[in-house]
Amino acid sequence: MSLIKRINPFVKSTNDTGFGSNANSQAGRFLNKDGSFNVVKKGAPLKQRVSIYYNMLTMPRWEFMLIIFIAFIFTNLLFSFFYLMLDESELVGIVASTHAERFKEIFFFSAQTLTTVGYGRINPVGYSASVIASIEALTGFLLFAIATGLIYGRFSRPMAYLNFSTNALVSPYMNGTAIMFRFVSYKNNHTLTDVEVKVTLGLTLTENDKPVFKFYQLPLERNRVDSLMMNWTIVHPIDEQSPLSGLTKEDLEAADAEIYVLVRGFDDIFSNTVLARCSYTFNEIIFNAKFVPMYHESEDNTTTILELNKLNDYVTL
Repeated sequence: MSLIKRINPFVKSTNDTGFGSNANSQAGRFLNKDGSFNVVKKGAPLKQRVSIYYNMLTMPRWEFMLIIFIAFIFTNLLFSFFYLMLDESELVGIVASTHAERFKEIFFFSAQTLTTVGYGRINPVGYSASVIASIEALTGFLLFAIATGLIYGRFSRPMAYLNFSTNALVSPYMNGTAIMFRFVSYKNNHTLTDVEVKVTLGLTLTENDKPVFKFYQLPLERNRVDSLMMNWTIVHPIDEQSPLSGLTKEDLEAADAEIYVLVRGFDDIFSNTVLARCSYTFNEIIFNAKFVPMYHESEDNTTTILELNKLNDYVTL
């Protein structure tokens, strides 16, 4: 029996996922584990496809700091080259006796001019050197204004601050089974309100001897909470109305199954709506397992201890 015939025909698929249905035109998972879409866009000019501002706000912190450092060094090297092209009489106060030492002094003079520190030992006295120093001072104002804006944008950008479990589990639930995963808000004193979750299952099925993508909105035990201050285990009961009913691990692998998760909530600190995405492919779904509890009472029974390091912990049954 083909997989499409084993799915309850009364379970309606959804067409509002934003993903296409042509299985021959897409490869790999739809969503990466970090929530980004597994899509590379081509066919348009690079300047049209790439947003420098967006990339600078979203790139890892170490990459951002490295770019700032490289930009600072490159700018000073560029202006140092201009100063070196001038006659030695254009700059006074240089005490270097070799070319290497002269370059070092001019480089640090450039850094002092770019940052408007200006210690004063080296001064431009010629017209050309004064023009270059003026342009460099203006460039420094502009560059530091841009860097300050980017740093502020990175710190002030609303984020969900959610971590998702590495795996989804098929666990006992009431008189049957359910597929479960969980996530947690990992920042201290950070609580989302009016949190809503949507979960979609994607399967590659065969229709008219052609592979097609089918998407199913998975009903959840609970899809909304007023406040998220601890971990939340999302549960989809696998009953007769579930598209997962009767499917084995081998079936999910054959159908290249992927579960897409969208979490949306309101952050009252930023007064803004934030969202987070995640997905689980068939090889990230563990059968016959259950999660280990993440929280317990404190020793004096006065508070609850939430152990973030147990987010991914589970036991097999």
